[in-house]
Amino acid sequence: MRYLPLTPDDREAMLAAIGAESIDDLFIDVPQAARRDGFVDLPRVAGELEVERALSTMAGKNATASTVPFFCGAGAYKHHVPATVDHVIQRSEFLTSYTPYQPEIAQGTLQYLYEFQTQVANLTGMEVANASLYDGSTAMAEGVLMATRVTRRNKAVISGGVHPHYVKATETVVHAVGVETQALTAAVDAEDAVIAAIDKDTACVVVQTPNVFGTATDVTKIAEAAHAAGALLIVVVTEAVSMGLLKSPGEMGADIVAAEGQSIGNALNFGGPYIGLFATREKLLRQTPGRYCGETVDAEGRRGFVLTLSTREQHIRRDKATSNICTNSGLCCLAFSIHMSLLGETGLRQLALLNHEKAVATRDALAAIPGVEILTPRFFNEFAVKLPKNAAEVVQTMADNGVLCGVPYSRLAPDAGLDDVLLVAATETTLDADIKILAASLAKVLAA
Repeated sequence: MRYLPLTPDDREAMLAAIGAESIDDLFIDVPQAARRDGFVDLPRVAGELEVERALSTMAGKNATASTVPFFCGAGAYKHHVPATVDHVIQRSEFLTSYTPYQPEIAQGTLQYLYEFQTQVANLTGMEVANASLYDGSTAMAEGVLMATRVTRRNKAVISGGVHPHYVKATETVVHAVGVETQALTAAVDAEDAVIAAIDKDTACVVVQTPNVFGTATDVTKIAEAAHAAGALLIVVVTEAVSMGLLKSPGEMGADIVAAEGQSIGNALNFGGPYIGLFATREKLLRQTPGRYCGETVDAEGRRGFVLTLSTREQHIRRDKATSNICTNSGLCCLAFSIHMSLLGETGLRQLALLNHEKAVATRDALAAIPGVEILTPRFFNEFAVKLPKNAAEVVQTMADNGVLCGVPYSRLAPDAGLDDVLLVAATETTLDADIKILAASLAKVLAA
């Protein structure tokens, strides 16, 4: 039996209370052109076997990351996730749709949050890390809000190398509370412009390394300039595996690290859910969003774990809360932690080295193609190339030929005027045969 909690009279009363005449009034902001009249053209009844076959046929039309040479990155990366990760997270002790509102009952949940925090702090080179946010972009937004609270200033300078979607997500969140953002012009490698933009009103400087064009930069000088002006440095990382090889944000002087953890333990999943990493200095602990999991002992001296420093609006008065985030991507967090445990410090470094080697081989293959210009001066596993044709059109032609050759920058920032720029990523899953196919196919498309 269907559960129908509202009667027609209930709906009429609710509409009257908000001053709407009909349900359609609730969708008045949706453009008419985007609305569908009538039902979707689907069979009214079909058996399970027929549905499975129809959906499998539809899914078969996709060129997926696992079935064709794949070089897409731009914030979401294809890495090998060991089968152990998926096996462990599906154990009944962990796999639940219920968020742990009474988490002290579930010591296993709290322990993996504690381990996760420790791993993130070590990975980022920071003193403390919290029990995760939703994803990298919202972690960046929370970092900007935190910086304004700490410095009592109201302006964020954002490097032109920060992923455009991260910038948009942050602007959406922080503009609502009156924070000013100064997003610099897109640049492959122009961190000097970031330093020049810092002034006495700057609460924080946001940089990304490797940036959206793949450029890996030591941001120590930016950190020094920000601190000299009384501002905080927020370092964004969209490719977590890079921290297995490159200098950590903490070593470069970051005050806040906002990163995306998808690359470790989590598959692409059509864009989510992912896992936000957030780390900072201990002196800023009480201004961070979200919650921390701490270690303690019970009345009998036995080791245990508790949630603490939960400055969320569920735990304290709303006007005192540092954030209104209500939970984390717990299962993604667990997957991250399991994969990190399997890799260990040595394994993570080996994985990062393999990524870089594959990217260098890909770069060398593309550099030999007439008309292709490598733009990124130094990179980890992703770089930008300038093509003699429109990059989006090249990507579509290559996709039609069974090669996903990268992400056109215009897809991330349509108005940037970089329609000929293509972002190319390689990981440990990239085969030598994939690189040969990519180079041969791209050379053919550009010569046509």
